[in-house]
Order: sequence, then C-alpha cells, then structure tokens
Amino acid sequence: MKKDYYDILGVKKGASEDEIKTAFRKIAHKYHPDKKGGDEAKFKEASEAYSVLSDKKKRAEYDTYGKTFAGGGPQSGQGGGFGGFDFSGFQGQGGQAFEFDLGDIFGDIFGGGGGGRSAARGRDISIDIELAFKESVFGSKRDVLITKVGTCDTCDGNGAKKGSAMKTCATCNGKGDIRETRNTMFGNITTNRICSTCHGKGEIPETPCETCRGAGVVRKQEEIHIDVPAGVSDGEMIRMPGRGEAISGGASGDLYVKLHVKRDAAFSREGSNLLTALPIKLSDALLGSEYTIATLDGDQRIEIPTGVTHGEVIRVKGKGVPHGRSRGDLLVRIDIQFPKKLSKSAQKLIEELKNEGL
Repeated sequence: MKKDYYDILGVKKGASEDEIKTAFRKIAHKYHPDKKGGDEAKFKEASEAYSVLSDKKKRAEYDTYGKTFAGGGPQSGQGGGFGGFDFSGFQGQGGQAFEFDLGDIFGDIFGGGGGGRSAARGRDISIDIELAFKESVFGSKRDVLITKVGTCDTCDGNGAKKGSAMKTCATCNGKGDIRETRNTMFGNITTNRICSTCHGKGEIPETPCETCRGAGVVRKQEEIHIDVPAGVSDGEMIRMPGRGEAISGGASGDLYVKLHVKRDAAFSREGSNLLTALPIKLSDALLGSEYTIATLDGDQRIEIPTGVTHGEVIRVKGKGVPHGRSRGDLLVRIDIQFPKKLSKSAQKLIEELKNEGL
C-alpha cells in the first residue's frame, strides 16, 4: 500500500512548513533509535516523509502524482536508505554512538545543516511574463533579460585564472566534504557537509579568477529564450530545468516562468473551445442570412439559419485552441438585436405578422 506521508507525520495535507517541521521533531525525539524505547522503523518512516514534505518541489510532485521523481529520493527506487539517509553505520545499541548522513533534512534540528554532495544545488528563481490572448492560443517565443548568479564566463566555472594550475584543497584534503561529530541529546551524531573552501570539488586554483575571485560563479545578466507552447492558460507555470541560479560545485537550480494572459475584448476560452458573440438583426434571425465574423485565424463567413433564436450557439469547427494534433472549436453565440423604436411602417408590418399568428 502507498504510504501517506501526511498521516505518518500526523498533519493535514495543507500543513505549513513550520507545522511539518514541528511534527517531525516530536516523532524524531520519540522514536530515535539511539534512545531507550526508540523505534528504528518508525524513525526511518518519519524521516522519509519529512524529506519529501519539507522540500517544495518534492512535495508538489507527491501531492500531484503520489510520488517523487528526484534521483536518490525516497520514491526513486534506489537502494541504501531513505531520502538521502544512510543507516549503514547504525549500531542499534542504547547509549552507543551511531553514524549516518543527516543531510539537509536534519540540519534544522541538530544545527550546522549542509548535506552531502548530491544536495548542492543552485537556487530556483521565478519570473512573470504577460501574453496577449492570441499568443496564449497559438504559442509564442520570448527573449527575456534576467539578472542571476551564473557560471563565470571568464574561467568557465572552474574558478581559476586562465593558465593557472589546480591544487589539492588543504581544508578537506581533496575529499570535497568534511565530517563533523556533535554531541547531542541523541548521542554523538556525525554529519557530512560540503567543504566551504573548494565547494565540494576537492581542489582549488593556485591563482583565482579575477572576475569571480575563484568562486566559479558570478552575478550577471543573462538572456533567456522561452518557448511558450500553444494552448497555455492564465496562471500556468513553465519549468525550465537548470536555468536558475548556478552554484559552485553543484547543479544549477530551475527557472519557473509564470504566465499572465491578457483578457480579449472579443474572445473568451472554455477548455479547448473559444467563445464569441455575434450581434444580428431581428430580420436576419427570422429570414436567415450570412455574416462575416472575426476569428483568431482571420475573417470567415458563417451562415445564420432561418429562425435562429437569441442565445443559440453556432459551432465553427477547428477554429479553437490547439491541443495535441487537433484543435477545439469556435462557439458563436447569437445575440439578436431587438429594435428599441419602430417606424410606423415597421409597426404596421409587425401587427400584420401578429394577426397571422407569428
């Protein structure tokens, strides 16, 4: 059976980050395997739940699909622990020291933070763009200039001055990470954190790059090309993996583009169909006629059938919103314009029609 992470932590689905963190603290304190009366299985289960629900991206995936897709996560199918936890060094004896990689999940509880190398990732960023109604239907291409932390162009991200050699980092002895042991209420806990000197690379340049000062990343302006697909809706989000902020020794974050669609004076949208109104004369409604209407593809003639009623809808196939290899329809609502005043001759004709039972 699929695990309910919210039920495991005892919180509601709409719980805030603070509520999730507080719930996990209580469970971790109660069931920690190094405590007397602890429960390793429940501790692992709670840790797995927290690793997903405390991460906005993973939580969104879990809420939508019932699982997450990030590599190495609790649902990824990889072996060796839960959510980045490695319990291989667990002793299982009360009072004795144990070791596992706490990562970012336990950083808040035990202090220090900082997970293994796999946790190094740049910050996600978001921008907003406005689209005309027609652009939202047929798609659009945009080039936007944003300011963010990106890979240094001078040194190509290695942090070294051109021609400068690299040397082993003296802080971590070339390992890229540093192990730290803390004495806590749960016992001696060993954590791994990325070396702040070499940013997990294990080596540093003998002569740092003058532009980024050896960091490999620098704040700069970057032009981003955005392909807006056809058929997007107002408020929809486009995710661009790896186009967020860069980080030394890790992967770049993601760029999220939120779309704002302008209202159109003539058209509205209902799923894959477009809706518009066509005002016609009363005589055309009674006798039938032809009208030229505007569509997003250009003008088109449509036939008004005899005796059409006010509010009736005429369907123009294939002139709606693209979806897959097909398109929706354009729905034309008939709006009969009744005259506010009648001439004497028109009034006489109407009276004659009335006498005939029309």
